[in-house]
Amino acid sequence: MEIATLIALQTIAHLLGDYTFQSKKTAKSKAKKGFKSKHLKWHILIVFVCSYLLSFDYRFLPAAILIGALHWVIDGFKPQILASKRLHKGAFFIDQLLHILIYALVSTTFIKLIGWQPIFIDTTHFTYTCLIAVFLLCTKPANILIKEIFTLFSVSFTEKSQDLPNAGRLIGITERWLVLVLIIIGQFSAVGFLITAKSILRFKDGDYLKTEYVLIGTMLSFAIAIACALVITLFVLPISGR
Repeated sequence: MEIATLIALQTIAHLLGDYTFQSKKTAKSKAKKGFKSKHLKWHILIVFVCSYLLSFDYRFLPAAILIGALHWVIDGFKPQILASKRLHKGAFFIDQLLHILIYALVSTTFIKLIGWQPIFIDTTHFTYTCLIAVFLLCTKPANILIKEIFTLFSVSFTEKSQDLPNAGRLIGITERWLVLVLIIIGQFSAVGFLITAKSILRFKDGDYLKTEYVLIGTMLSFAIAIACALVITLFVLPISGR
């Protein structure tokens, strides 16, 4: 349980450092300039601080430095991945998979070699840690994930291809949070009603291309929230005995 709790905490740290506290300007600069980006060093500093603080163990310092250093290497080579004809569409997924593998492996190795003695938190907080992680995942990270899935499958709509409006992002976050709460408390029928109501509202628009584009995004949004809720209800809660 110690390993799972620490990895969950490091997941929160990753979501904060790589999404919540990373601006669009920083992301674009890294993708274009890699190691030459002046924003990269500040981004890595944020990643390191989040990783170290959320370990709740002062001895995690070398591990947090290692996580930050490897994060720097991966982000530094991002332009080369984007320049590849075979890999550029999946660059986001490759990048994220590597980050996840690194902080998971470093956390596991840290516990096995040194042991984890956190303050303010222990393994009994595993459920709450996972809940925070999935609710955080359903905010900005989910919006970016949906956009990258569109890129991966070449789904676009000229009028809205650049970005989603702020209202659209807020609606997406709200609906994902609602789905999470409804599934966790066992109100599955309410989730079905929410999906149906949202779909009907979208189909009232006369522009069918726009409607299909937005509907795909809506279904992906619900899918992310449902997947997160199922992870909590099927795996996290049974493990914690709640």
